[in-house]
This record gives sequence, C-alpha cells and structure tokens, in this order.
Amino acid sequence: MTATTTPTNTGPAAEADAFAVPDAERLATLLVSGERPPRPGALSVSLTFGWRAVLKIKHVPEQLFDVTAFPIMLVLMYTYLFGGALAGSTGAYIQFLLPGILVMSVVMITMYTGVSVNTDIVKGVFDRFRTLPIWRPAPMVGYLLGDVLRYLLASAVMLTVGVIVGYRPDGGVPGVLAGVALVLVFAFAFSWVWTMFGLLLRTEKSVMGVSMMVIFPLTFLSNVFVDPRTMPGWLQAFVNNNPVTHVATAVRELMAGGWPATAVLWSLGWSALLVAVFGPVTMRLYNRK
Repeated sequence: MTATTTPTNTGPAAEADAFAVPDAERLATLLVSGERPPRPGALSVSLTFGWRAVLKIKHVPEQLFDVTAFPIMLVLMYTYLFGGALAGSTGAYIQFLLPGILVMSVVMITMYTGVSVNTDIVKGVFDRFRTLPIWRPAPMVGYLLGDVLRYLLASAVMLTVGVIVGYRPDGGVPGVLAGVALVLVFAFAFSWVWTMFGLLLRTEKSVMGVSMMVIFPLTFLSNVFVDPRTMPGWLQAFVNNNPVTHVATAVRELMAGGWPATAVLWSLGWSALLVAVFGPVTMRLYNRK
C-alpha cells in the first residue's frame, strides 16, 4: 500500500496563484508603505476650482461675449438713447449713467454662475467632486472666484468705453478702483443667489428664466438711469431700499471723489446678508443633491 501525495503546483503557475490573493500582511504593507500627502487647505482647493472656471473660458471663448460686447452695447445704447432727453446732452448724462450701468451690467452677468453650476450637475461632474477629500464648499467658492475675473473684465471694458464717450471720474484712479472693488464684492455675494437656483432648478433654461425675473426689477427699478425723486412715492419706497440702488449710489459717489459712508455701509451690509442667507442654503442643497 503506497501513500497518496497531493501534487503541488510549481513554476510560473504557482507564482501567479501566490500573487492572485495576497495575504493580509502583504496587503497592509502595500497600503501603508508610503506617507499620505497632507490634505489640501480650503483656500488652495477653492483657488484650484477657480482656475478650473478660468480654463473653461479659455476653451470656450464665446463665454466672454457677455463681458465684452454686452457692456459696450449697454453703454452706447443708453447714453445716446436717453442722454439728450434726460440730461440735455450725452456728455452730461454719461457722468450720471456710467457708474450705475456698471453695477447693472455686472449684476446681470452674475446669473451665469447659476447656469454653469446647473450644467455641471446635469453632466454628473458634481458627483465626482463630492467623492474628493476636500473642503465641501470649494467647488461653489471656486465658481465665484473664477467669475470675479469676468466681472473685472466687464468693468474694465465699460470704463474704457465710458472714457471714450466722455466720462471723466473726478475721484481719479483711487475713486475708480474703490468703486470697482465695491462692485466686485457685491457681485460675489449676489452670485450665491444663482448658485442656489442652479442647484434647485432642473435645467439651465429654468435658471435663466428665474434669474431674469429677479434681475430685471432690481436693476431697472433703481437709480441706475434716473434720480428716484422723479418717481411716484410708492415706487420711491422700493427704489430707495433696493440693494442695487445702494451700490450704484456708493459707486457713483466714490468715482466722483466723495466718500458716501452710508451707501458703502449699506452695500457691504447687503453683501454680508446675501452670503449669510444664501451661502448655507446653497451648501445644504449641495450636500443633499
């Protein structure tokens, strides 16, 4: 009677079997063999997403139409359409109009932030963002930081066209820079409204439709084009408490060389309120989307 022995695999097949199912010790060695990189900070991640928004403009330069051709069209159209009728000459009217139309144009451009957010959601890009070990609000903040560059470009275009038409800011370069900075702060805060709509609504057409319904009353029922004192009393009550009116007044006075402390404080207060209200709502929708 002979003993039966179980044959053992040798050669390349045996080596393949050995590495097919690694034991626990070998697997642990592979997983902890290297030191983990440090977790990125909130600022660096937000700037990275902001750079992503800028690169999207690079690859789709048609997005710059609303910050170049659109502001030029607004300045020329309203200056020569209303200048003679409201102020007697285009030169006199442009002094009043340009700071207000600057605020109006940048505020209208902010709605494209919500459209971009909604587009990325539909494409499934946000699903990948949420799996990353990063600061949760970073994608949203990145969108807004990237759009600040677009607002700055629109401001530069409008000021250039205004100077060509006849606008002369008595506040000089410091007054102009202070006015543009205030517009950028308010636009950054106001963009949080559109990020909320971008997350809440299902299509980008819906986002644009709702945005227009909000933007048009705020911009046209303000002191951008005319002095509110010529309006009916019931309309003045709305116009004088409109955030766009406060920002336009502050920018107009800053560029004229004054220091409208009340209007500046109102503008900064509205900006803080918009971020405080719509920022948490946006992040709640983002986490539940």
